[in-house]
Amino acid sequence: MTEPTLQPDKPAPSSSPREPKPRPRKPGGAGLRTWQSVLLGLVLLGLAGALLLGFCLVLLWPRLPDLNKVTDYRPDLPLRGYTAQGTLIGEFGGQRRAVIPYDQVPKQLKQAVLAAEDSRFFEHGAIDFAGVARAALADFGAGGAVQGASTITMQVARDFYLSPEKTPLRKIVEALLAYKIENTLTKDQILDRYINQVYLGQRAYGFAAAAQVYYGKPLSELSLAQIAVLAGLPQAPSAYNPQNSLKLAVWRQHYVLGRMLALGDITRAQYEQALKAPLNVLAGQGVLHYDVDADYAAEAVREIMVARFGEAAYTDGYKVTTTLVDTDQKAADAAVRAGLLAYDRRNGWRGPEGRVDLPENPQDATKAALAALKTRPDVGGLKAAVVLQVERKGVVVLRRDGQQETISGEGLAFCRPGLYDKATAARRIVAGSIVRLHALPKGGWEILQLPQAQSALVSLQPQTGAIQAWVGGFDFNHEKFDHVDQAFRQPGSSFKPFIYSAAVAEGLAPSTIIDDAPISINPGPGQPLWQPHNYENEFAGPMPASAALAHSDNVAAVRVVLAVGVPYARFHASQFG
Repeated sequence: MTEPTLQPDKPAPSSSPREPKPRPRKPGGAGLRTWQSVLLGLVLLGLAGALLLGFCLVLLWPRLPDLNKVTDYRPDLPLRGYTAQGTLIGEFGGQRRAVIPYDQVPKQLKQAVLAAEDSRFFEHGAIDFAGVARAALADFGAGGAVQGASTITMQVARDFYLSPEKTPLRKIVEALLAYKIENTLTKDQILDRYINQVYLGQRAYGFAAAAQVYYGKPLSELSLAQIAVLAGLPQAPSAYNPQNSLKLAVWRQHYVLGRMLALGDITRAQYEQALKAPLNVLAGQGVLHYDVDADYAAEAVREIMVARFGEAAYTDGYKVTTTLVDTDQKAADAAVRAGLLAYDRRNGWRGPEGRVDLPENPQDATKAALAALKTRPDVGGLKAAVVLQVERKGVVVLRRDGQQETISGEGLAFCRPGLYDKATAARRIVAGSIVRLHALPKGGWEILQLPQAQSALVSLQPQTGAIQAWVGGFDFNHEKFDHVDQAFRQPGSSFKPFIYSAAVAEGLAPSTIIDDAPISINPGPGQPLWQPHNYENEFAGPMPASAALAHSDNVAAVRVVLAVGVPYARFHASQFG
């Protein structure tokens, strides 16, 4: 019998149906479906956008305001007062604004503004779609809003017509208005409106006004470094205010200069020079500075104009030219301040005007001192300062601008009683004391104090009565009470200088002795004797004419009139108008 042949083991046949073999995938199949989905999404997004655009055009476009405010540009302009020579002495209104014609705007300012806000302004339409995409990518990468995409035209639409609230509907209206503006005005006209209308902090609208507020100069006199600071303000006027936050303002300035360099507006040398250039920002919280100090006269102008025109005086751009003479006003202001400071010196050192607690850490002490100085504006040429150290060689103080000064020698002459160990607490100068600095004629500083007394001076042209100088006190921003216009003066005391000037013309000297003693005068038949007396019914006896005038003694003045003769005294007084 034949042996069966052995076969390798085979799997038992399956009773289940044969499983289909997997079909080979076509190259790119999944990718194709992905792109189809993306394409479909874009189409749907485009349709949604088209529907939204149609909705906006149908419902919102007819409701958009007309463009008269932009085309017939007439911004609210403040009331301004001037001297007879045309020097600005005061400005009043809710908005500080100075409109500057477009052809007079410095080229570097235009370049700086565009570099900071909209470098493709002359290339795109109302909306910069490339800028929108770039901003969206930047925001997506940062996980939040970090970059804006508003064009200059959109900002003009917002500044003229819209509220600052941020809602989707307002953004749509802003875009539609921008399109309407772009189809009505030229690019140069749009940029002109922006430069004159944009808010730049401290109630300043437009770059011309901001130049005066922050630098006290017209735009034409600003350096590239100063221009770059102003160009950085529109994004955040409060944060980048150079008077309040100089470090942030400089950081923003560097960004603007960097953009100008990248765009080819300035050279590398100009860029490097601007980074190092001084800014010379004016001190004070938006207080305007004028070449001629005539605040009291300017306030009188404001009162007259408001009484005549009401609130329109603040918005209709009135310009009032006074009869003040620049040289006379400057001399009068200097005389009043010098006289009050001299009087205050004669009465001695009273003590610091305040104190601030200074931490031991020098950096923290500086911060505390600067914070205290923010509420102490400069007054009448006296600059506020905080004492940091009291040493044998002098007193180290910190000024508002962060500059430290060491006061020594003659600079301590007036306040020296406050440096003695035996000085009372009220008079003692210690670290943290708030004092006043006054510039010495030969350079350096001296420590003084704000005078407590007040004074006034008004100068008139005798033939016409024109007021050529008007000083109502030591400093208007410190004491607004006008001692020329508002203070009550005894007419007799006011007339005595005319009497004494008549006597001086006749040879009276300050040392001439006048007898302040009782006197009786017979006015005529049937009239009772006139017996003049002094205010307190007291008599000082013989005294120099200078002392009699200084004390305003009535009886002494009567004796002076009798000495020169009533007819001559009357004639002399009439020569003053």
